[in-house]
Amino acid sequence: MFEGTTILCVRQGDKVAMAGDGQMTLGNQIIKSNTVKVRRLHGGTVLAGFAGSTADAMTLLELFEKKLEEHGGNLMRAAVELGKQWRTDRMLRRLEAMMLVADRSHTILLSGAGDIIEPEHDAAAIGSGSAYALAAARAYIECSGWDVDKIARKSLEIASSICIYTDDVISMEVL
Repeated sequence: MFEGTTILCVRQGDKVAMAGDGQMTLGNQIIKSNTVKVRRLHGGTVLAGFAGSTADAMTLLELFEKKLEEHGGNLMRAAVELGKQWRTDRMLRRLEAMMLVADRSHTILLSGAGDIIEPEHDAAAIGSGSAYALAAARAYIECSGWDVDKIARKSLEIASSICIYTDDVISMEVL
């Protein structure tokens, strides 16, 4: 579990929203509240969010983007190849970060332990406030009838009211 962020991905059919809070911490001090941790990749067709050490996460984001290009935007293939490289490369194994990636068809959680997980539900989350955001998102999906962007925003707002490492300065991308 990484302190300092919450990333949430919500999907309904082929609509996908990925949202992240903006808080960056150093130890027990907030050093920035408007960090953007969610990006569009591969011509805007793939969403990626990261949690963990900023430098490590940015390294992984760049590597994932290269894998997407190498594999023609095939999200699953790019994720598997990044997972292999992340797990077997001596330097990459030491990176402390997690990523959520999504396109219109798939949501995938990637970790340095070699995990390449496609969640079975319509929401996935990483970071210190992930359990709170995920629980809220699942409840909203089941009961609200809201669009994915509203579910993602409201769920992160709930997480920010509980997790001290998550704020309510939210960045979001929607496919």
